[in-house]
Amino acid sequence: MISVFVPSQLSAYTGGVTRVTATGETVGAVLDDLDRAYPGLKFRVIDEQDRVRKHMRLFVGQDETRDVTRPIRPGEELLIFGALSGG
Repeated sequence: MISVFVPSQLSAYTGGVTRVTATGETVGAVLDDLDRAYPGLKFRVIDEQDRVRKHMRLFVGQDETRDVTRPIRPGEELLIFGALSGG
């Protein structure tokens, strides 16, 4: 299983939970698994061309990635962060 940190701005999709688990051999497969459990979540992170949206940041452990084909192993952690804006 992959442990996934979901930012507070997306926690409405997960019923308020900010730590969930998913399966998959790549970042994209993990996001697909999350979307099956929490419909609509993936579209907030990935656009129609399967690219990470500009305002989103993904980390596998401490390494940032924008590549949804990046491998991820069981026991690793996927962190999803959304940029904040304001005045």
